[in-house]
Amino acid sequence: MISLSLLSVFVPTFFMVSLTPGMCMTLSMTLGMTIGVRRALWMMLGELVGVGLVAVSAVVGVATLMLRYPEVFAVFKWVGGAYLIYLGVMMWRSKGRLAIPEASDAVPDVSRVQLIVQGFVTAVANPKGWAFFIALLPPFLESGRPLAPQLVALVGVILTLELTCLLIYAGGGRTASRFLRRSGNVQLLNRIAGSLMVGVGIWLALG
Repeated sequence: MISLSLLSVFVPTFFMVSLTPGMCMTLSMTLGMTIGVRRALWMMLGELVGVGLVAVSAVVGVATLMLRYPEVFAVFKWVGGAYLIYLGVMMWRSKGRLAIPEASDAVPDVSRVQLIVQGFVTAVANPKGWAFFIALLPPFLESGRPLAPQLVALVGVILTLELTCLLIYAGGGRTASRFLRRSGNVQLLNRIAGSLMVGVGIWLALG
């Protein structure tokens, strides 16, 4: 297990890093705006699986393999980024599955699988996420103790903190959505959400 003294440093460190605006948090806020917090949970599920995979891989050495073959990683980033940019453009034009319909009680029709994949790709293709876990996670692992239990405990804490921050951002996006819907500015809401989505896509592709 992990000592309380280590957790007292680990928890605030990773919480502040997770709370910092980034690709995943921006995506969560965008989906909170368009499809609501409850349905955005499917994206969060994919994102958390991706974050957990990156954290474990960074510790066991898969990151070294990724660095040896950067062209494979680059293709993955570009494909994921292009897809998010496409979704953002469609949202800007008030078209596509994620765009908010003009009817005030209607919600965008997007599948759970699409949302899970969207979250997973955004987390796994984020180079800053890999660098972050490679740099910050190993120092919290104690060499005199078995690796597996420590890693399971730390990843569990990371995912809990990550989910908390995703919910905070999605809730903020939902609040903004309600305000704009009340004013009848559905098209403006689509354009704001679309711009954010395009920004995440460019960030992912060029990061």
